Parts: sequence; C-alpha cells; structure tokens
Amino acid sequence: MQTQTIKLREGYKNLPEIKFRAGAIVATIWNNENTTKEGEKVVYKTVSFERTYKDKDDNWQTTNSLRMNDLPKASLVLNKAYEHLALSESIVEEEA
Repeated sequence: MQTQTIKLREGYKNLPEIKFRAGAIVATIWNNENTTKEGEKVVYKTVSFERTYKDKDDNWQTTNSLRMNDLPKASLVLNKAYEHLALSESIVEEEA
C-alpha cells in the first residue's frame, strides 16, 4: 500500500499544512488560530478526514463514511497524521 504525503506552502491562511493520502482516503492537518476571552492568541492544529469517490454523474464527492476495505488505509493516514503532529511538537519543545 502506497501513501502519498503532500506538503503545501506555509503562510497561506486556510490552506492545509500537510495531507496524507492512501488511495481515496485523506487525512489533512490544518493550522488554526483563535483568541481567548483575555485576548491572547492561541494556535492549534486539527485533523480532518475524508474519502473521495465519484458519484453516478461522474462528479467527485467526499464522505466521512468508510467501507470495510477502507479501514486499513484510514488507519494508516491517521497514524501518519499523528506521527507528524507528535514529531512536530517534539521539535517545537526542543527549540523553546
């Protein structure tokens, strides 16, 4: 099974940091910012997950529903996303 890692340009708002793809299954890591009630800026990351498919009209669609055969690929891309986040966190901690 082959996975594909897609690294996107940094510094663009609302673009993903990185995508992990195995066939039609994709896990995407997003950078997010928010402001606390005290006005402090908080930066955090989230992971979205989807399966792509073509509908009866040959248009691309996405879903969060998986078939049994999708589960190994889903596990793989989610583990890759976790690995990326965990290793990135370790680098940040070492630099601080």
